[in-house]
Amino acid sequence: MKTQLPKIIQGGMGVAVSNWSLAQAVSKLGQLGTVSGTALNLVVARRLQCGDPGGHIRRALNSFAFPKMAQRILDNYFIPGGKKLGTPFKAIAKPLLKGSRAFNELCIVSNFVEVFLAREGHKNAVAINYLEKIQLPHLPSLYGAILAGASFVVVGAGIATEMPAAIEALTNHRPATYPIRVNGSPTAIDFEFNPADYLEDGVDLPTLTKPSFLPIVSSDSLATMFMRRAKGQVDGFIVEAPTAGGHNAPPRGALQLDANGEPLYGPKDIANLEKIRALGLPFWLGGGYASPAKLAAALAAGATGIQAGTPFALCTDSGLLPELRQALMQQALNGTGRVVTDHLASPTGFPFKVAQLPGSLSEEAAWMQRIRVCDLGYLREAYLCADGTVGFRCPAETAEAYAAKGGDPAETTGRKCVCNGLMAAIGLTDPRPWGAEPPLLTLGDAYAEVTQFCTNNSPDFSAADVINTLLA
Repeated sequence: MKTQLPKIIQGGMGVAVSNWSLAQAVSKLGQLGTVSGTALNLVVARRLQCGDPGGHIRRALNSFAFPKMAQRILDNYFIPGGKKLGTPFKAIAKPLLKGSRAFNELCIVSNFVEVFLAREGHKNAVAINYLEKIQLPHLPSLYGAILAGASFVVVGAGIATEMPAAIEALTNHRPATYPIRVNGSPTAIDFEFNPADYLEDGVDLPTLTKPSFLPIVSSDSLATMFMRRAKGQVDGFIVEAPTAGGHNAPPRGALQLDANGEPLYGPKDIANLEKIRALGLPFWLGGGYASPAKLAAALAAGATGIQAGTPFALCTDSGLLPELRQALMQQALNGTGRVVTDHLASPTGFPFKVAQLPGSLSEEAAWMQRIRVCDLGYLREAYLCADGTVGFRCPAETAEAYAAKGGDPAETTGRKCVCNGLMAAIGLTDPRPWGAEPPLLTLGDAYAEVTQFCTNNSPDFSAADVINTLLA
């Protein structure tokens, strides 16, 4: 690895919960700050329509390698002073198998912006985190992050064995492909991206540094499989237990539920650290390790360090709306904080940790009030149509719409709109006929332990407080 390895990796959480300011705060302190790469094209487009408060996006674009592309993004989305309150955001193109130039350019620019801002003001490493399940934006997004100098690419929620080859190609401005899984098709269909298509006259291509690749794995067998099948270099692993927030790996074997309807995990779902160590690569442990004692235990077990999410999500540097963060912290301090592992909530089919909070999608009333509409489409599934074309469907849309696209309507039971719910958590949703879009909040099982970073009299704490406590 090219950079000094951190003891603490800040998790890449939600949609812009792990935003550039959180990642910058962590990296400035010598640990690994991570920006969430999920739906960054949508986030940056909407920030621009809000007037780019602070001028951060425009400042980043002044350093972007392709000025004409940057100007096209500004012309299309920037609204001086911000859009009028109550008016909808301008729609952006949904991810498609053959990405449009406009879609790809927005992915390139937005990922550049977020990583550039996270790296501003220091010389330490910054990571970007992607969900493998959201495959269509991968290549243009990666290119933008590499252009900005991301040092690490972290990928979870899927098996990203093709990612190292894509990183290698894009670092050298070469064409890259990424296989897109299509339901009903015996083989994947390659998404193609060629950086040469985006060159501008008179602009010299910058020399880029290849970021290290860290897949998130749930087991030693998956880590071993990466070593055998990855098309390119794997630089380490984040070994995540099913106690971690966000998407979890399904339990191994047949799904069994406990009395509360949550998936049952057993000994087979615990990674064998001796086998992980034998692979000879650095690894970090995630899922309930955010305490000094557990960091020490991880180091004693041979880990390089830990990945921590929940305390960073609830610190003052995070992208969560302050009122949501404060309400979650109050629950923790009152001893009423609770997280449910919902095996139905996410359209991906992966179990998803849902923090319980009145007014959020954790409440059936809020979920039932929301009209089922899929207008963002990041978690849609590609499927093969009868005529041989590729269509897209999402089990979080209506049962009728899903069935009309060949899906089993039973698959829509209990599904929540993760895309809009996560956007609501950071305050970037459209006005709705039924009222405000309810947020979807995710934290790890160790939610209650965030009280170690604060007191009842002083419930706010910063990213620096988290790091200083963990390293004490």
